[in-house]
Amino acid sequence: MYDSLGLETLDREQCLSLLAGSGLGRVVFTSRALPAIQPARFALHHGAIVIRTPSQSALFAGVLDSVVAFAVDGFATDLGTGWYVTVLGRASEVRDPIVTAELATLPLGCWTGRTDSRYLRIPVESVTGRRILGVCSNEALSVIDAPGERSGRVCHS
Repeated sequence: MYDSLGLETLDREQCLSLLAGSGLGRVVFTSRALPAIQPARFALHHGAIVIRTPSQSALFAGVLDSVVAFAVDGFATDLGTGWYVTVLGRASEVRDPIVTAELATLPLGCWTGRTDSRYLRIPVESVTGRRILGVCSNEALSVIDAPGERSGRVCHS
């Protein structure tokens, strides 16, 4: 199935499969009343995105008990083909010591090396995804034209 722009729409299982094969995504949240995006290592664990972050970080403060978006993608080096998946869910801290011990075995290293990191869980309440099949040619890649030159085509996503 394709959307109105001609991109292949991915079903829930395809999206979850792509998520499971990835390890890096971006959390979209609000920090001090402004939009924020931060990269995060993650794992898909029992139907949820799990990330590890220092308890004093803006990410921890900004996502705790809030609805957030989590985005993951993969593109060819020429940017002609690829995919993206977006998850929406309410983030919460994992506090159960049994679950925390289980999460400690996942590859969720903290980039800061701090020992006060906590686990955040974002349930996959809503997930959407698209696959880009490479229908835009190189001529569609736009640059700012010099004055008086005719603009080339632009491929919108």
